[in-house]
Amino acid sequence: MHRRTLLAGLAALPGVARAQEFPSRPIRIIVPFAPGGSGDITARLVAQHIERATGQGAVTDNRPGANGIIGTMAVKTAAPDGYTALLATTSTHNANPFLVKDLPYDPARDFSVVSSFGSAGGYLLVPANSPWQSLPQLVAAAKAAPGQVFFGHFNATSLVPGLLLNAMAGIEMQAVPYRTIGAAFTDMLGGRVQVIFVDPAAADAFLKAGQVRALAHTRAGAWAARPGLPSVESFYPGFVFSGFLGLAVPAATPLAVQQRLNALCNDALMSEPMHGRLLEFGFTPARVTLADCETLMREERDRWRRVTQVAGVVPE
Repeated sequence: MHRRTLLAGLAALPGVARAQEFPSRPIRIIVPFAPGGSGDITARLVAQHIERATGQGAVTDNRPGANGIIGTMAVKTAAPDGYTALLATTSTHNANPFLVKDLPYDPARDFSVVSSFGSAGGYLLVPANSPWQSLPQLVAAAKAAPGQVFFGHFNATSLVPGLLLNAMAGIEMQAVPYRTIGAAFTDMLGGRVQVIFVDPAAADAFLKAGQVRALAHTRAGAWAARPGLPSVESFYPGFVFSGFLGLAVPAATPLAVQQRLNALCNDALMSEPMHGRLLEFGFTPARVTLADCETLMREERDRWRRVTQVAGVVPE
């Protein structure tokens, strides 16, 4: 009797009851960027796993614009019940505080990151018909014609690497903003911009089709998946750039619901096809706790503070 009474009392507690029932209806994952990148693909894989694991619907909702701010604000103002989650990225959680003046949200105050899918570097790409066969050739051309080399960007992890290369190489490439990855690629293939920093998920189809050429990658050290491709760091020590992906919910979401989402995401990370796709994207998926996520976010914010200072970024 005592045990049944205790269990009944626990079930009556709001947090415990929500955790036992969650999810009891469909979950929506808002992706704050357009379809096509590693974040969008990963969010869809997480949603598929949640559906299989819980029997409840899970959908993704792309809300691109303003470097992820539009989608992020949609989650900030949603009910803190776990049914509206955010595909958290480097842009939304680590970079925007140092890029955007009067940012309408505070990642640390307004959100809880409940899962990390890992972090990975990207490519420095040029069109396949570019005369530049190496990073030193690109830098030499940019030095010879200041302001005449243009790089496209559509989020923080495509903007700040270009600014950092400017600062470290002593060049003046011009940044050209785009709303989506696709628009940036269209203009690069059309000759209107000459350089893009981009994640592997968005780049690989263009590389396989022979439409673009990778001059370098932004990871630390060698990249096992691309053994012949040099790192930017090998030319400019200290140039290391990676992007984070994870899942976040409004900070007021009950802890028990956060823990349930953490468990679902951890299971998704270790399942196929998500585990294999993350490895393809250059991520190193591993189970994490809520405390791990909090530590990672704190370390990433500190790293972005240093990177943006070196790159001379002024919030706008």
